[in-house]
Amino acid sequence: MEPAELRRAVEAARATASEWGLRVEDVVVVHDSDRVALRLVGCEVLARVAPVADLSGSEFEVEVARRLTDVGAPVGELDPRVEPRVFVRDGFAISLWTYFEPLASQVAPKGYAEVFLRHHAALRKVELDAPHFTDRVAIALAEVTDLVRSPELPGPERYFLSGVLRELSAAIVAGATGEQLLHGEPHSGNLLNTRRGPLFVDLATCCRGPVEFDLAHAPEEVAGHYAGGDGGLVDLCRALNWALFSAWRWRVGDQMPDRGRQRVVGLGNLRAALGRCGVG
Repeated sequence: MEPAELRRAVEAARATASEWGLRVEDVVVVHDSDRVALRLVGCEVLARVAPVADLSGSEFEVEVARRLTDVGAPVGELDPRVEPRVFVRDGFAISLWTYFEPLASQVAPKGYAEVFLRHHAALRKVELDAPHFTDRVAIALAEVTDLVRSPELPGPERYFLSGVLRELSAAIVAGATGEQLLHGEPHSGNLLNTRRGPLFVDLATCCRGPVEFDLAHAPEEVAGHYAGGDGGLVDLCRALNWALFSAWRWRVGDQMPDRGRQRVVGLGNLRAALGRCGVG
């Protein structure tokens, strides 16, 4: 967020927590992008704050968290001291979560695969109307094929990205032997190692697809410890992830820091990933 907007987001989160009797001594920015995550020191709350235009996304995330908590999934939880819903204040959608202090150590590949298996088993117990991963691809295609939405994307890269997105999406659908609810973006930044064990966070990306779509977000060593995963399909999904990453970097309004360098990195990693899975 822009500095002025971030200041407003901080104050909105502080005021929302205070309304529920939670004492806020300080606010620490944990993550800052199009939405922000704020640690409210004193009451140990993690406030997730998004523009109110993304209200439906915030409400979806809260609903996913409620249902997964009910079935014992290894996920971050809503703060039990407040009503489990999204609060609207000063143009922001705010949800309040329990803050878990992350441990210094990373989750080892075997442990990562084990928490994946637990999480996927819990997701199979949940009935939820979630988008298909191909819906995400369709949104990315709309970005890269529209000169207004991605005016700085050069013609050759526009043609390359749109073709790759279509080809990989079709190949993954054809190669999948089954589908279920998924986390959607369970990369290492969304798996916290805590004293309670590893916990998945950022649940708004929940979607449907093959488990390999989730596995492709994790470090490469993880898939080898996941029983039943298709390594070739994981490679296709990993390439698709880089295609999606690259598409987002060219859209108007993308707020990733150092976006110019990330555009180069994304396309380079995409071409490397395509080479590994024999596409392109």
